[in-house]
Amino acid sequence: QVQLVESGGGLVQAGGSLRLSCAASGRTFSVYAMGWFRQAPGKEREFVASIIWSGGSTNYADSVKGRFTISRDNAKNTVYLQMNSLKPEDTAVYYCAVRPGTSRKYEYWGQGTQVTVSS
Repeated sequence: QVQLVESGGGLVQAGGSLRLSCAASGRTFSVYAMGWFRQAPGKEREFVASIIWSGGSTNYADSVKGRFTISRDNAKNTVYLQMNSLKPEDTAVYYCAVRPGTSRKYEYWGQGTQVTVSS
């Protein structure tokens, strides 16, 4: 099992920035990748960004490329999502998730943190 705790959400004006953090604990040695997802009201959860834990390769949704940056601190077992040039359409609950090396999907999820971007 891997436990995840997100932090850093809040209210920001359009054009502003926020940094989300996600601290992992438990069987962190089993982590293959960590990702950020989001779910806006009335919409399905969507992929935002991911990072391979050992090599650091990243992947982004087209909607956030050039504005969001995912990074990790292996020593702290923490992944970050730096969000710049925020838009009202970025408003959502943001979740971090872990894909273990033994799985092809994200198995562990955090509780989510609210990000609200006002126009």
